[in-house]
Amino acid sequence: MIAIISDVHGNYPALEAVLGDIDAAGCNNIICLGDVAGYYCMVNECIEALRQRGVSSLMGNHDQYLLSGTSPQRSRAASRCIAFQRQIVTADNLAWLAGTKPSLHIAEVSMVHGGWVDPIDEYMNEIREDYFTDLPGTFFFSGHTHVQVLARYGNKTYCNPGSVGQPRDGDPRAAYALFDKGEIALKKIPYDIDQIASEMDRAGFEAYFFENLFAGCCIGGSTAHVRIITSNSC
Repeated sequence: MIAIISDVHGNYPALEAVLGDIDAAGCNNIICLGDVAGYYCMVNECIEALRQRGVSSLMGNHDQYLLSGTSPQRSRAASRCIAFQRQIVTADNLAWLAGTKPSLHIAEVSMVHGGWVDPIDEYMNEIREDYFTDLPGTFFFSGHTHVQVLARYGNKTYCNPGSVGQPRDGDPRAAYALFDKGEIALKKIPYDIDQIASEMDRAGFEAYFFENLFAGCCIGGSTAHVRIITSNSC
């Protein structure tokens, strides 16, 4: 059994709740699809929790921003959060993040943060059968959209486990997936949102940066949508 998590984004209370649920399921193999960094203020706690468990993690776009010294151009809020994390992240945790890879392939399983054209920053907002036709593998996992998705096309299966730290589908619970012998179970876990809100407030961030967590949406209030395209879709 493998637990697949993604988009933790410095939200340690959410990660802690998910790790507790993974433990309760008797699973000790965890893979993170990237973006441990970004958005929330407990990036060190999150990285250390993954390091202690020996979690294999991929590189996400926010991880890359933190490592490269660049800033996300799509969002001023995200840029401010990355700037904050750049000041507090420890050298050891940054080195661990620098060791993450853009993709992971295990037998018939292929994993990236974004997509298979751009592993780090491609948004899989439309899931189409023909996208996977010529890709080697049977099971495909990616994050980045913060929306939990499961789509099956014949012998190909795609899954986005959703976001641990910043769900954007209107459900504030932390999301992840369990993968066991070809079966995928989508999971959603409640956690103490007030705790990360308090930590963000203590770090000097206005409510604008964390009030979205109570609604399960992006900073600013919008939700994200992923469309699954089937042969019967219009």
